[in-house]
Amino acid sequence: MTKLRRAWAAVLCLAAAAAVTAQPLALGVVLVPGGFEAGRQPDGNSLLLQGDQGWLLIDSGRHRAHAEAALAAAGGQVRAVLNTHWHLDHLGGNAWLRSQRPGLEAWASPAVAKALAADGWLDRYRRQLMEAIPTAPADQAAVMRVDLELLNQAAALRPDREIGTASARTIAGRRLQIGIETAVSGGDLWVLDAATGTLAAGDLVTLPVPFMDTACPPAWREALARLSAQPFQRLVPGHGPVMSRADFERWRGGFEALLDCADQGLHPGACAAVWRSRVDTWLDDAGRARVNGMLGYYFKTLLQAPTEQRERFCRRP
Repeated sequence: MTKLRRAWAAVLCLAAAAAVTAQPLALGVVLVPGGFEAGRQPDGNSLLLQGDQGWLLIDSGRHRAHAEAALAAAGGQVRAVLNTHWHLDHLGGNAWLRSQRPGLEAWASPAVAKALAADGWLDRYRRQLMEAIPTAPADQAAVMRVDLELLNQAAALRPDREIGTASARTIAGRRLQIGIETAVSGGDLWVLDAATGTLAAGDLVTLPVPFMDTACPPAWREALARLSAQPFQRLVPGHGPVMSRADFERWRGGFEALLDCADQGLHPGACAAVWRSRVDTWLDDAGRARVNGMLGYYFKTLLQAPTEQRERFCRRP
């Protein structure tokens, strides 16, 4: 079984049903929670911020149902979308939203266009899917086709406006502070809405584990320190429940303990136990079941891999 095939088999086994129900967090701030649904890839959390010119959507999910829920929660008035990074569970909904809102303006870091470009990460993934689908079991092939159809609409996923430096921006009439990191995907945006003390962190903060498929762990440590310095009251992670400042610091402590455990050469199972001890309060049974498998994979491919492999995402141009 190929590496891609094994990954998709794991997705189908680990998924758990979840409904999309928008949740108001503050005046003009609405969470559209992500999650797993049975037999398909995940959607990341989305956040709606209301401005003088309509709504800004931070991250659009992967599936149409998620994007539909976000558009409905905004009363159909999504003026702009900002993608925190290029993983399809935060970017894929752009394609459907553009079909519904022709004037939609998309913002992202330059890393999104780079990932979609010829021989970029997402372009290589598209070619892997095309090769794998014809011989994949029917259930896996059906899930793979969702991503392939999105990647075949690459033009609809590319941003109209790029954010390459930390700066204050007004989008859809709402004033925001936007930071950029290189920790998870080479161009990870975080967004602070100072008016309500709400920080959208993208995949810089995730549950049930940190998602390390394209990560540079040392840069991630530094990015979390910068997040900690922001004046937020609540943090919306890329995956998982909304966190208070105390929650975030607990998560951050668990992240650093996990990296320290790996650096000491300890067994992945022991390090997974350290991680679970910090975050168990946020995990349901399905999340607990995923921790060992996901961390075991990340220890093998990144955290305790040979030096060249460990540092491959830390040398981004």
